[in-house]
Amino acid sequence: MMATSVNDLILEPPRLVKHTPLLTVTNINKQYGQVIALEEVNVELYPREVLGVVGESGSGKSTLLRMLNLEENPDSGAYHLEIPSYQDQNLFELSRFERRQLRVKQIGIVYQNPHLGLRMRNSSSGNVAERLVVAGERNFSRLRAAAKRSLEVSEFPVTRMDDPPKNLSGGMQQRVQLAKAIALKPALLLLDEPTTGLDVSVQALVLDTLRRLQRDLGIAMLVVSHDLGVIRTLSDRVMVMRHGRVVEQGLTDQVLEDPQHPYTQQLVHAKL
Repeated sequence: MMATSVNDLILEPPRLVKHTPLLTVTNINKQYGQVIALEEVNVELYPREVLGVVGESGSGKSTLLRMLNLEENPDSGAYHLEIPSYQDQNLFELSRFERRQLRVKQIGIVYQNPHLGLRMRNSSSGNVAERLVVAGERNFSRLRAAAKRSLEVSEFPVTRMDDPPKNLSGGMQQRVQLAKAIALKPALLLLDEPTTGLDVSVQALVLDTLRRLQRDLGIAMLVVSHDLGVIRTLSDRVMVMRHGRVVEQGLTDQVLEDPQHPYTQQLVHAKL
């Protein structure tokens, strides 16, 4: 049962302790016609770690995110998650039904555009409960209570839990997405430009919530963003992509303070 507040959740520091990777992507390639979207991309993400993925539009980071959410297949490559029932299985080989079950129970996602992650005319609590229903819960009281807890943990004002997302601000819509994504305590949380389009003050609040949730829930996160400030705030390691390839990666502070690849240097200097 989900704890009623983050203070009740067990903390397991430190991060970046070497374990078996939670997520391993090996030699992913994807091409759309003559356009190379991903070329020989490899990714490792460890338990409790936050990995940032940066790059300009067309770098391949959004395509990679769709692959990790099992929304489409690469032309070649493998994807593994070190979780019960799925060890040693290439997730790209799962059936459509198996993918849906895996996404519901083990992979949460917060989209840049809330319309992709929410039913805008349903209540906020109903959006969160929908994930629990797909996972098998049918009791209305338990559904509502669990949705309320998840919204509380995401710092959403539960006095508005019956309001539909279409009546909420962008920041609050992101919190509903986040509550839905973490409702079943997934092993992996994917974040697609989580602060784009938000006011600076609202961005800071959303980032603070994400940092607290990562610390308290210990969920491994992969964050896609063009904003180096977001990456610096959230991520332990960063991976820089250009034209579908990974051109540089390493500890976030090291890469952003002393970039080695000319493209990374260009990105960093453009933000100075």
